[in-house]
Amino acid sequence: MLFIGPLGGWEIIVILVIVLIIFGPSKLPQMGQALGKAIREFKKAGKELRSDVTSLDDDDDDEDVTPKKSTTAKNSQDDKSNKKSQS
Repeated sequence: MLFIGPLGGWEIIVILVIVLIIFGPSKLPQMGQALGKAIREFKKAGKELRSDVTSLDDDDDDEDVTPKKSTTAKNSQDDKSNKKSQS
């Protein structure tokens, strides 16, 4: 019951006035810069997380192909050893 619904226009104006009174006009630009940096870092972390997840997904797809290659390589080695033993 602490937070019901999205904030409207009047609620945001009241919050901004209270922040202006508490911190004063000289601190607002610094707070805005800090908030902007935090948002940029959050977006950057989100992009890195997405790229890590997609690269892991790609690696999983590559692992599905790898066993086929290794069995093929093993079979070719067995064929070579069979040819030598037949000679």
